[in-house]
Amino acid sequence: MVTITVLVGSTRKGSVNEALFETIKAFAPEGVTFVKPDLDSLPMYNGDMEKEAFPESAKVLKDAMRKSAGVILITPEYNRSTTPLLKNAIDWASRPYGDSAWEGKPVATMGATGGTIGTSAAQQHLKQILAYLNTKIMGQPEFYLSGVTKKIGPDGLISDEDTRNYITTFIEAFLVHSKTS
Repeated sequence: MVTITVLVGSTRKGSVNEALFETIKAFAPEGVTFVKPDLDSLPMYNGDMEKEAFPESAKVLKDAMRKSAGVILITPEYNRSTTPLLKNAIDWASRPYGDSAWEGKPVATMGATGGTIGTSAAQQHLKQILAYLNTKIMGQPEFYLSGVTKKIGPDGLISDEDTRNYITTFIEAFLVHSKTS
């Protein structure tokens, strides 16, 4: 059994990135489970809180990451970058200094959008952050899903067969990456 932590950068109702996550869960290889920490429960990062009373929600996030074989970050694209929700989770998981849950962790980025560039700018920004945090970033395959609103079926999952097949390829590659990193 392999556990992967997934951080989804959007919690809005009808989020296409949440649909991507649900599709990943539905079509994952047997023996793979996913843990998705509640990023909404994290307070905005504040160094004073880190010193006085480290939030329980941040402890839960870090614990989930440490117990998993790797972390997949699924991001929308806001102004050519990732979301405040996801950046906040990244910051809490890296603190306090010297106790980062990111250190050496195998990671991959994904994203979906109704637009045409498939969150490529947001993912590049994420990869800059993840490189600084000394993670093991999966380089290939990359996953930039554009035009996703036309690919979601009535069940809320991505219905496009080619995309589903690519999701399976991506997850299988990440499992190999997480074992060899």
